[in-house]
Parts: sequence; structure tokens; C-alpha cells
Amino acid sequence: MKKPSFCVTHLNKNNMNKSDDQHLWVSWDEYHSVIEKLVLNVHASGWQFDQVLCLARGGLRPGDVFSRIFDVPLAILSTSSYREEAGTVRSELDIGKHITMSRGALSGRVLVVDDLVDSGVTLDKVLHHLKENYAPVTEVKSAVIWWKACSSLKPDYYVDYLPTNPWIHQPFEEYDSLRPHQLEAWSRKGVSR
Repeated sequence: MKKPSFCVTHLNKNNMNKSDDQHLWVSWDEYHSVIEKLVLNVHASGWQFDQVLCLARGGLRPGDVFSRIFDVPLAILSTSSYREEAGTVRSELDIGKHITMSRGALSGRVLVVDDLVDSGVTLDKVLHHLKENYAPVTEVKSAVIWWKACSSLKPDYYVDYLPTNPWIHQPFEEYDSLRPHQLEAWSRKGVSR
């Protein structure tokens, strides 16, 4: 099993936060780097896929990178389970009724991309959803940045295995509590985030 590669300290908002067994703090630079590592892991496997299906919201950014680098169509499926208390408490899983694509239908070999596999519930239900509702899909594999030990499923591709199941603080989380009026005020004062 791989050990987490992000045990670094960086400035986050108003104070310094250090990664440890309970918390993994990820900067924008680290986030982009780890997405690229995931792309390279899939590429090195030699597996060819026809489409990327990203799970929104966490899989949107990685899915976009995969779609661009591999030059394959991007499909989006909305899923949501972390809605309570600014996204820190898991609720019942909701899976969107439709997959959004610019043209055609989901078919062939599909790479499902998300940011992480935590409990495994989302990934498991999405894989069953695809089997039951998308007969033209011939093969499905999964790719995530972080695979937590508490997951009931092992993804096909991942970058970091997290044996202590830390809470992952991703760089875009700062937008979870930001409201338009705050951003507007900061922009007028020239405050950068």
C-alpha cells in the first residue's frame, strides 16, 4: 500500500495547518500535481477508454483534466452525500437521474473519475447504476486521487492510499462558506484569496 505523499505544511486562510493522521491539507499546487499523477497512473496501465464520467462535484476538476489530456468526451453525473454542516457530514446518497454529455450517449469503455473513495458507497452505487441502466457501456474502471482504508471498495486507479482515513481539506473548500457579497467586498479592497 502506498503511503500518503502529502504530509506538508502550508498556509491556509488565517493560520498554518499541518497534515497529520486526522487531517490532510492540500494546496492548489499539490491538488493539480496529484491529478496529473492520477492521469499518469491510468496512462501507464495501458487501459484504453472511450469516455470519462466524472462524479460531480469532487470529480469535476480531475474529470476535466482526463478529458482534455486523453482527448475523450466528458460526461457528468451529479452525486451528493456530504451536504450537512458545510459539507462535513454525510447524508443519504443522491444520484442524478441523468448523465450530462454534449453529444451521444454513454457507451463503450468508461473511466469513472472522482476525487476520493471514502466509505465506498457512492462508487459502489454508481457502478451498479451504470450496469443496470446503461447497456451500451461495455467496461467500467474507476480512478480517484485518494483511497481511504475505511472504503468498502478498492478503486482501479488511485494515487494515495490513506490508512488513517484523514479528513481531506481540499483547496476549493474555501468557497463552501464564501458568499457573493463577501467576494465582492474583498475584490473591491484588492484582497486576494
